[in-house]
Amino acid sequence: MANRESLLEYTIPQLLRWRVDETGERVALREKEFGIWRSLTWNQYYEKVRQAALGLAAIGLERGQTIALITDNIPEMLIVAIGAQSIGAISAGIYQSSLPHEIADILNYIEASLVFCDDQEQVDKLVEVRAKIPRVRRVVYEDPRGMRGYRDDEWFVFIDDLYRLGQAAEGNDAALFDHLISQGRPDDVCHLCLTSGTTGLPKGAMMTHRNYINMGLRITEADYLAPTDEYMSFLPFAWIGEQMNSFGVALATGITINFPESVETIMSDLKEIGPHFMFGAPRIYETIRSQIWLRIDETYWLNRKCYQYFMGIGERAAAYRMTGRKMPLGLKLLSWLGTTLVFMPLINQLGLLRLRRAYTGGAALGPELFTFYQAIGVNLKQIYGQTEITGIAYMHRDGDVRPDTVGKPLPGTECRISEKGEILSRSASVCAGYFKLPEKTKELLEDGWLHSGDAGYIDENGHLVVIDRVSDVMHTRQGLMFSPMFLENKLKFSPYIKEAVIFGNQQDYVAALVNIDPVIVGKWAEDRRISFTTFMDLSQKPEVADLVRQEILSINARVEKDHFKIRRYAILYKLLDVDDGELTKTGKIRREFVQNRYRSLYDALYDPAVAHKKVSATYQYQDGQTTTVETEMQFYTVAEK
Repeated sequence: MANRESLLEYTIPQLLRWRVDETGERVALREKEFGIWRSLTWNQYYEKVRQAALGLAAIGLERGQTIALITDNIPEMLIVAIGAQSIGAISAGIYQSSLPHEIADILNYIEASLVFCDDQEQVDKLVEVRAKIPRVRRVVYEDPRGMRGYRDDEWFVFIDDLYRLGQAAEGNDAALFDHLISQGRPDDVCHLCLTSGTTGLPKGAMMTHRNYINMGLRITEADYLAPTDEYMSFLPFAWIGEQMNSFGVALATGITINFPESVETIMSDLKEIGPHFMFGAPRIYETIRSQIWLRIDETYWLNRKCYQYFMGIGERAAAYRMTGRKMPLGLKLLSWLGTTLVFMPLINQLGLLRLRRAYTGGAALGPELFTFYQAIGVNLKQIYGQTEITGIAYMHRDGDVRPDTVGKPLPGTECRISEKGEILSRSASVCAGYFKLPEKTKELLEDGWLHSGDAGYIDENGHLVVIDRVSDVMHTRQGLMFSPMFLENKLKFSPYIKEAVIFGNQQDYVAALVNIDPVIVGKWAEDRRISFTTFMDLSQKPEVADLVRQEILSINARVEKDHFKIRRYAILYKLLDVDDGELTKTGKIRREFVQNRYRSLYDALYDPAVAHKKVSATYQYQDGQTTTVETEMQFYTVAEK
């Protein structure tokens, strides 16, 4: 067994070759297809990468060129990516939800020579913009369904044909693949990871082999993973969180990566696998929390009472577990009873029974939601980082978990706070800069430190407290500072509120634009015989407005500073959406865009005389037809209790 630190001298393909020598017969990848789980050992994984690499070289991919991947989570996304890296090329992930014109802009920016797609849906997007992407020479696809019309076009290559080309190249020169991967160096750029793009088109962070491998080693140094552990791959491959686990953690530890059958079956497939660790954005944990509340709401009266009682016990017990303090015997017994009778069956239904640790990152998670998971026995821990540091700079440790912080630096990571209050980091996981953006790179890596753009401070326990984006921190007209993210997270902890956008910069008070949760509020309305037809109709019901008002009053009562309190609110008639540009691909609010798009609503929030306003919404269906619907949107002033 090689010394862990020596793995930093490998590239990702070289580490895969080493992994084969160590655990070749163990399962590396497992995919559910047509209801059956199919496995690839590390030996088979490596053989597929060999075939893909030589096949990509045969169709013209060269060292230093880029191949883009637009795909759902399937084994081939890793096989093709590492295959490209094996010959010195650079992989890049693009979100599957991207529209054709967005894909064209990104492909031209990253100078992609080849594209890999998983199915006809993604291929059709490329066909639509083919004339706008002249650099793209070939398109490799994995699923042949619906592709018959493209088989005679040399622009397209079926992945099985790619493998056959690789096999033929290997037959001509058996030593070629080893020769190619041996030319790689740990500090070579191997992947372009696109940032979330809160202010426009994403930037391509130039990630190196050492970035990913170092991150895999440091995470598992802080939280041990066994080679027999299971991981479910459901995060978009374009997001650094998935790359961090599939490139770094998996290769450094030898864990098994599982791929669900489809996006729709993730939760049921999760139950079958029972992963040992899980990583996801806050939106995932918010969705699971909503499912739990729905289950509790639909169960018997006695079950609900037991849940409510033991939730209080769980929160008290969690306070001891998170801080590593010894729990009083009475509380320990009650906690065990609640876990056995209520929480264990509940999390077993969700497939989380074997989960030892769960992590959340990509955006802030409110302390209330964080404590909720700890109370039901899910060891959820906050991480903090960004794409440019391969995902993580700070992380909670077992027995030292504080809901209002993001933990301490990972091993080998230096962190400090600048004079302006900005969080700065330095480690072997910091990227090489932005692709073709030297000025942005200079700003990012000023003085050898990674500038996060986030404001924060180190508390008395050495934990980092993140306030907000430096650019998002707001000041009232009176000059009082507040964090919109802080209030948004408190609002989103309510089961009835799916999303919230806080305003108030250079204004006399704080106001909120709220998205209700259509499932939870819909069920709430049905239980009270409140009739509604559409989401738009439901959102403007006076009973729903009063429901939201009570949630806001509850938050205001717990906020110490008066200028933090929400004074006006409105319920938006539609859900904020990625496709409409209101959210990034990772679910972050594009605040300035939202404010500009709903300028008339924003103005009404700051005019107490306005109680309602007529608005219209245009909806486009999949067949291209559009319809416009009008409604009367209400605006409310929150009076103190």
